Amino acid sequence: MPLDISRIQALCFDIDGTLSDTDDHFVHRLVKALSPIKFLFPNRDPQPFARKVVMATETPGTFLYGIPDRLGIDRQIAKITDFFYQSGLGKNKLPFLIIPGVSDALHILAKHYPMSVVSARGERSTHIFLEQFNLENLFKCIVTAQTCDRTKPSPDPILWAAKQLGVPPDSCLMIGDTTVDIIASKSANAQAIGVLCGFGEREELQKAGADLIIQTTSQLPEVLLRLDK
Repeated sequence: MPLDISRIQALCFDIDGTLSDTDDHFVHRLVKALSPIKFLFPNRDPQPFARKVVMATETPGTFLYGIPDRLGIDRQIAKITDFFYQSGLGKNKLPFLIIPGVSDALHILAKHYPMSVVSARGERSTHIFLEQFNLENLFKCIVTAQTCDRTKPSPDPILWAAKQLGVPPDSCLMIGDTTVDIIASKSANAQAIGVLCGFGEREELQKAGADLIIQTTSQLPEVLLRLDK
């Protein structure tokens, strides 16, 4: 079913691969880990190999993403990851990366729609990302893996966000890069846009029921408001 823009009253955004350039972040970290043996790679450059490895893990990663939900341990997993993050064991020396053009796009969209974050990240890392790029004040509510008993692909986070935003769930638009985001939105009777700047591929996003697929999140003002970025 094509995207019905007239239905949209609020926007819900995933973070990893949708706002945060997680692919490139993983590549940078893997390149750093491989640097002691870079002499093994063509032109002493491990980056092409690192990118292939990250891309190859996307589909299995999406499958694993849903396991905590099926086992009913979403909150417990998030609490553990936040504990390691706060203790310093999970912190990255590299700063978070943001997808090019996303900050400008969010500032434009916030003038037209109430917006929320609907992420399966832990609370701590979610807020650190938003604070790093001064985005937190653009969102009316922030849903993390610890907000509801179950996280995506359960519809609960989107239903919770809709309530906080004061709109019916079917008036929400979920923007995400994986089938987990699309499945959650469809379960909440919301619409969904799949973006190709993260972990998902066009075919799997279409199969999951995305109402529209775009190359990158930064295109949203053009799509939703008929504006150039």
